[in-house]
Amino acid sequence: MANYSEYVAQMQRIADIRNAAAVLQWDQETYLPPKGAHFRGQQLSTLSELAHGQFSSEHLGNLLNELLSSTTLDETQRRNVELSKEDYDKNRKYSASLVRRLSDASNTAFHSWIEARRQNDFSLFAPALTEMVALKKEEADVLGWTGHPYDALLNEYEKGASTQQLDAVFTDLLPQLKGLLDELLAQPAADDSFLKQQYPADQQWAWGLHLLRQLHFDEGAGRQDRSEHPFTTSFSPQDVRITTRIDEGDFGNMTWSTIHELGHALYEQGLPAEQYGLPLGEAASLSIHESQSRLWENNVGRSRAFWQHWLPELRNWFPAQLEGVDADHFFRAINKVQPSLIRTEADEVTYHFHVYIRYSLEKALMDGSLQVVDIPTWWRESYQEWLGVTPPDDKTGALQDVHWSHGSFGYFPTYSLGSLYAAQFFATAGEAMPGLEEEIARGNTAGLLGWLRREIHAHGRRYSSDALCRKISAQSLSSAYFIGYVRQKYSLG
Repeated sequence: MANYSEYVAQMQRIADIRNAAAVLQWDQETYLPPKGAHFRGQQLSTLSELAHGQFSSEHLGNLLNELLSSTTLDETQRRNVELSKEDYDKNRKYSASLVRRLSDASNTAFHSWIEARRQNDFSLFAPALTEMVALKKEEADVLGWTGHPYDALLNEYEKGASTQQLDAVFTDLLPQLKGLLDELLAQPAADDSFLKQQYPADQQWAWGLHLLRQLHFDEGAGRQDRSEHPFTTSFSPQDVRITTRIDEGDFGNMTWSTIHELGHALYEQGLPAEQYGLPLGEAASLSIHESQSRLWENNVGRSRAFWQHWLPELRNWFPAQLEGVDADHFFRAINKVQPSLIRTEADEVTYHFHVYIRYSLEKALMDGSLQVVDIPTWWRESYQEWLGVTPPDDKTGALQDVHWSHGSFGYFPTYSLGSLYAAQFFATAGEAMPGLEEEIARGNTAGLLGWLRREIHAHGRRYSSDALCRKISAQSLSSAYFIGYVRQKYSLG
């Protein structure tokens, strides 16, 4: 077992470097003073290059090959080594130069995006994004692809995913959602005006922290801060950071953003700490990660049962704003379906059109059929085509998401996959725990969290997304669960 111990030590050293970089990235998006941007970028690039060098060394490769030929590893150890070897082989394709250029470009693009949002001007972001797109094309070629260059980038977030698979998912899903949307828009619109009243920022912040504590976020192993775009990052299961943003004129902005990030955080806090630095101490995939955030945000956080318990307490926090708002009114308002401009604020039905627009755009950027300078026009035309709305400016249009500034091309489709997995997992949890809805209505989500910890969190990357789904629900991913969930929620029969 000496060789396995050496492997663990090496992988944990690499994880230490990567997590040190992650701390700096978290600080960059929360507290970094403006003048610190240049050297922060240099620091991040240096750490990225160091981690890459250690994870592509011949010594580590030889060690992995030796362990794979060993007959003394137990099942958990062998799975760790197998997954590390896959990661190692992929990492070896990157040159140190490409790693540094990607890191430098991300730093430049992030600060350009912040400034472009501040001035509401996409053209300020376009040069940095153009450089990032060129680098992502180079990365796709380095990784290798057969069907579409975007496939190589998709695999960074969802192993085995392809444009062919995702095209099939959206071809199946979107027509069904369009039919549901037409049915729902034919009904009287819910009155959500009480959500748009004045909700003081400090009071919202305190409410959000209270909700996190009650929903089992371990404050001894994490914290919440504010950022331009909500996100979750983890340095270990004992140190998980989430952020949110607050709009005093929109109560829904902070509350469900916080619950969404809570879902990510609970997953990270539930990963096995004894597997730190190893594949079985990491999340299964981005779609499974998103299934956890979407499950807590929507299947739980927008359910009647959840607010049966929480609405009376919320009235104590905001009595004037919620005066005269009964449970049915509140439920209808927080689940109001209407085409909108902002993805993170979209309802569960139209949300997937937002994702599809971004997926289509990224594919077009990668195959060269769309240029960066044409994104704002393409964006407006696509929103008009799919949702019947047109962004009045760049901030509510193509500048609303942080992902491209990080180089996260291929991430967006995992949001839709995650929503589908969430519906399937939540339905399966309900079958395993017949009294689940009643427990949620009593304010008790510990049983659900325990089930998620056993069925999903504890396994790390042991299973692929599909294998995990089949293990939990005895079948592969099916949109039928999500469509059934939406029909039941909106009483569409």
